[in-house]
Amino acid sequence: MHRVTWLSLASLVVPVVLAAQQPTAPHDSVRGAIRAVDTRARTLEVTTGVGLALRVVRLQVPAAVPITDQNGAQSAPINLAALKPGDVIRVSFGSRPTGFVAYTIERLGRMAAGLR
Repeated sequence: MHRVTWLSLASLVVPVVLAAQQPTAPHDSVRGAIRAVDTRARTLEVTTGVGLALRVVRLQVPAAVPITDQNGAQSAPINLAALKPGDVIRVSFGSRPTGFVAYTIERLGRMAAGLR
């Protein structure tokens, strides 16, 4: 009887433990313009084009996420507060139960102020 109980318990616990040990690799990326930055909540909203429509992706940005600025051939580390609306970025991210979470952020440039 105890053997059946242990086997039942193991069949419930083992898949959870194995899933927790697997690394979370980025499963998607987005390239677009920053719509909003909230440094207190550590979130970004990125506007990107999808077909003929626009899409806004809201991302959580953990403190350990590397953020870089691409200046020509060089890249320099920057912090979240350096990102501003209108910056063009590329973000690799993954999905978690709490929403999308950024893994890397690269600032590629800045949108032009206006077109005439």
